[in-house]
Amino acid sequence: MSVSAQSSSGLHTTSEEDMLDANVSKTLRQINCTNNSSCGYASVGFPITMMITGMVGNSLALILVCISYRKKENKRKRSFLLCIGSLALTDLFGQLLTSPIVISVYQSGRNLSDIDQSGKLCAFFGVCMTTFGLCALFMASAMAIERALAITNPHWYSNHMKTSVTKQILAVIWGLVLLFALLPVAGVGEYTQQWPGTWCFISMVDAKVPGNGFFSTTFAILGISALLITLFCNVVTIRGVVTRCKTKPGTSQSSKQWERLTTETVIQLLGIMCVLLICWSPLLVLMLRMLSTQVLSDQCNSKEASNHTSNQDFHLDCNFFLTAIRLASLNQILDPWVYLLLREILLRKFCIMANAVSNCSSEDQKETQTALNKQNQETKPS
Repeated sequence: MSVSAQSSSGLHTTSEEDMLDANVSKTLRQINCTNNSSCGYASVGFPITMMITGMVGNSLALILVCISYRKKENKRKRSFLLCIGSLALTDLFGQLLTSPIVISVYQSGRNLSDIDQSGKLCAFFGVCMTTFGLCALFMASAMAIERALAITNPHWYSNHMKTSVTKQILAVIWGLVLLFALLPVAGVGEYTQQWPGTWCFISMVDAKVPGNGFFSTTFAILGISALLITLFCNVVTIRGVVTRCKTKPGTSQSSKQWERLTTETVIQLLGIMCVLLICWSPLLVLMLRMLSTQVLSDQCNSKEASNHTSNQDFHLDCNFFLTAIRLASLNQILDPWVYLLLREILLRKFCIMANAVSNCSSEDQKETQTALNKQNQETKPS
């Protein structure tokens, strides 16, 4: 009787502690929601919307890539289509593997650490965030290099850039990034819960964890390097396309086609660069800032953030870090649109309008020049 009573009392105490932890977690989140103006179902709507939008866009991109890849006239484009398809597949899996976890934690009203006390789910989430984030950046770099080679050195490109080479490069990118993302699982670095307690990412500058500074610094440097390579190669491609367009004859049909393709390509590459800069620069720059100032990003979680209620700068950093990671996740949604879908749907119409405006302005200039010439001829002394 006494043993059973003690065991039932122990179970009762444990359940009360679990309920207390859940209530404390929910209360702290409500306090942080009040202080930071983001709470409850208003917050859960963001990951739901991102998941649905990302699934639709990347699925459409995969369908278009599969259709285009099978066409015989697109044999020269197969390397580029493989890159776009791989990027869309990477972004799609990134959304499917991480968004349901965030949504479930939001709906439970508890922190991820309360649900996953073993830390395995947090490690899985961190590996997914690192893998799909860096893979997307390096695939964007691979596509930028591919386009630059096709424009600046077309003969070498046609002789050496086969689909088998593209597949090997994509496999190497995936394999190396995955091995890097698994370093915290092997003991180099750590993935920790991040504010507001619904997701996990790389822990910043925790001296207690071996290799933590190395891992977080390497992630930021790799991301910035991939970003700079993409921007540089896109600028080279734009310069090459514009130069080739200027060398074409001005009145031929091929010249007009080149002008249209040049306008489309320049607009698309500028859009890609803007999206990459807007989505990834805040997170990568903020990570380097946290590393230099020795600020721990995991201090923004609800329990430790409650001790810093008087520090407005601290809360601003926490809010900005959450916004930065949301912007990086937004890149998974925008990728299929800037690389494929917008070109097929809106870009051609925009170029037609731009060319029409350009033609109108050139005709006006010609009429003005003709009128000036006539006026000069009339004013000349006979």
